[in-house]
Amino acid sequence: MTRSGPFLFILATLMIDAIGVGIVFPIMPDLMARVGAGSTAEGAFWGGIMMSAYAAAMFLFGPVVGSLSDAYGRRPVLIAALVTLTIDYVIMALAETYWMLLAGRILAGMAGATYITATAYIADISSPEERAARFGMIGAAFGIGFVLGPALGGLASGRHLSAPFWIAAALSAANVAFGYFVLPESLRPEHRRPFGRRDLNPFASILRAFAIPGLAIPLVCLFVFEFANMVYPALWSFWGREMFGWDGVTIGLTLSAYGVLIAGVQAGLLPRLTRWLGDFRTLLLAVAAGVIGMLGFGVAGTVWAVALFLPIAALSDMAPPVMTAFAANRASEDSQGLVQGVIASLSSVAAVLAPLVMTGVFERFVSGPGPYLPGAPFLLGAVLILALVPLLLRLKP
Repeated sequence: MTRSGPFLFILATLMIDAIGVGIVFPIMPDLMARVGAGSTAEGAFWGGIMMSAYAAAMFLFGPVVGSLSDAYGRRPVLIAALVTLTIDYVIMALAETYWMLLAGRILAGMAGATYITATAYIADISSPEERAARFGMIGAAFGIGFVLGPALGGLASGRHLSAPFWIAAALSAANVAFGYFVLPESLRPEHRRPFGRRDLNPFASILRAFAIPGLAIPLVCLFVFEFANMVYPALWSFWGREMFGWDGVTIGLTLSAYGVLIAGVQAGLLPRLTRWLGDFRTLLLAVAAGVIGMLGFGVAGTVWAVALFLPIAALSDMAPPVMTAFAANRASEDSQGLVQGVIASLSSVAAVLAPLVMTGVFERFVSGPGPYLPGAPFLLGAVLILALVPLLLRLKP
């Protein structure tokens, strides 16, 4: 394959992964009803438990998967993760009980999905100057997948509730076969390190990553930024309904528009900005956009204001790939898997904790005593990102 061939395969893999995740969104209420949830509220509760279980499994096993790829190579671990995802989709297609669904999601989380090894693969085949732009392409692939997935899931479920899962399983299985025959190994034997007992302890792996010189600051910044940015998936639908009375179709359209904007920013704008401004200035621009976007949504009172701030918020999604590039450039070749696994673990912690915090703040300012301010969670996110500025300035080359 050419040098760009493996990169394009990784992007296709991540897009299929995102389609597989997004394909479930439109059918979650019906899926929960099929396995015994008695009401929409009960279904939402048990669906949230399932999402948290996936994130918790990712947290515990993410560094292990990353370390396995440092020891045995990216290719076998990536193929194994794709096989595991295929099995997960089959389990979800056949599941008649909630516990089968939960087991499938935990299994997928244990495998680390594909993100961890895929990002380590990209770090292997990219120069330090290319990494920020290429990590941004990961976000673009996910954005496209999240736009296509819900649409495909909604259409397929019209034939049968399990049809979206069979489609996701078929896509994943096809990608397994494609990767098995065409994907070369990216990690040279001389750059590998032994896999030991300490790699089985996710907490020890996280501490080892933080001990790498210069790595603690980008890891902390990534965690806090991801925590703040979780306000969008956690609250967008509730906020939109409370503020503007949006129905499900409108909420879905605004989320799809956001996905399209993210894909355009990360695939088209980010590579150019990193060439023109460098990684550090691009990061500052993205952080400023994040603060402005969240402040805007925090006080927005009209749909036109939402339309104005949505593209600005999309610019903020350049921050995670640039921070990931800073982290990757501070790690040695034999630690890229470890670092990407730790990043995935920290993102999983944010995915578990942030919705609890953000929804609590929303409830407090919508139905609790005191001022009525549905946008309060967005204002909290802006404050968290602003608090990162002193640390971000220390990343200046």
